[in-house]
Parts: sequence; structure tokens; C-alpha cells
Amino acid sequence: MKKNHYTTLLLDYGGTLDTNARHWVHVLWDGYQHCNVPVSESQFREAYVFGERSLAKSPIIVPTDNFLDLLRKKVDIETSYLQQHSYWSVTDEERSVKSDAIAQFCYAYARRHVDQSRQVLQLLKEQYKLLLVTNFYGNIQAVLADFGLEGMFQSVIESAVVGVRKPDPAIWAMGMDAAGEDAGAIIAVGDSVSKDILPAKELGFHTVWMQGQGWDDKEQESDAPDMIIHDIKELPEAILQLQALD
Repeated sequence: MKKNHYTTLLLDYGGTLDTNARHWVHVLWDGYQHCNVPVSESQFREAYVFGERSLAKSPIIVPTDNFLDLLRKKVDIETSYLQQHSYWSVTDEERSVKSDAIAQFCYAYARRHVDQSRQVLQLLKEQYKLLLVTNFYGNIQAVLADFGLEGMFQSVIESAVVGVRKPDPAIWAMGMDAAGEDAGAIIAVGDSVSKDILPAKELGFHTVWMQGQGWDDKEQESDAPDMIIHDIKELPEAILQLQALD
């Protein structure tokens, strides 16, 4: 197979480009601990799941929300849940202050990691088409602009916009269609085996799994991906290794 067979990278966003393969449940829990919120991790996870479901059901996030806006809304839902279920005895004023501090902590975390990802993406963009395939809330364009990634991707396929969510392979197929390439020319990159790697493999893509800290330990080992990396900085070399294998 010729050296430049791969022309296109389809990349996941959340957990891949903004946390370097740490599930957001862990980043947020770090924020809660940093701000000394006196709840257990299991109580926090319960609130996290409630928050995710709330954001999925209602148009709480608007297209103009940047990531800090999103985090403020998300954490407010979580801490309200903790307060209402008597997991956290707190005044409304203190809850508001702590919620904002958690959001700021997590936003700074994401910005640091996106800054690292941007450098890698700029390098890869010189050789490949870059497209984003993401489960997101309808505001990914505002998030990308805020983080200096506007214009980085040839196309952005966002679940809230297209009406299809991972792990449905159809959302990855939309990325392939937007790229105008055959499956054999595409490498999919993501932090989730179930949502990214397996559906991409089903379509015939080659895959790079960013293995890190998932929701639980179920995805810590898998032979499904073609390559495994543990840091976004390893991605260019992983692609070269895939080229060599062909």
C-alpha cells in the first residue's frame, strides 16, 4: 500500500482533545475535591448522571455557550441535585460560589489540554484532512472558537445537530461522507472503545485508541484498536506506524 494511503483523521472531542483521555467524571470529581465539597464519589456520580440526562432532555445549553458557560450550567445542576437530595447541607449562596469555583477549575484543566492538542493538530493538518465527530450539546462551534480551534477542522459532525449519537456508526459514516473519502483512507481517533473504536472499525476505518481513565475499568484493555496511545502527543508517531504496517 502506498505511503500516503491515509488522507483523513476523524477525531473525537470530549475526553480526547480536552482531557487527554480522562473521562470527564474524573475531571469534575477532581474539581469537587479541590473545592472541598463534602460528598462521596458515589453521590457525586449520581448527580453527574442526573446532570447529563438533564442536559440531554432539555435545551439548557445554547449554541453560543462556550465551555465555561457549559460547565457552569452543568455543575449548577449537579450541586442543586446534591443539595436537594440532602447529600450536601449548604446555603444557596455557598453552593453558588463553590459551583463557580468547580467550573473554573475544570475549565482551566480543559484549556491546558486543548492547548497541547492544538499543537498536535496543527502539525497533522499539514498532511491530513481533520474532521471532528462528537457527541456534544449543540455548542461545539462556540467551544472550538473559545479554545482557538476554529477553522482547524474541515467539517464538524455534532450529535445534537445531526440527530445521531455515538455509538451509532451512522455518525461516523457522516464524517466519512463529509470527508469525501473511502473508509480505507480514514483513521478514527477517540478515547472510548465502545463509542469510538468499535463503530469506526465496523465501517472499515483504521483506529487509534487514546487509552486513559474511563468511566470505570471495563475499557482498560481491548484488542479492537489498530494502535493504542496514552497521550495526544503520541498520535503523529502512531499514524506513521500504521502507515508502515500497510
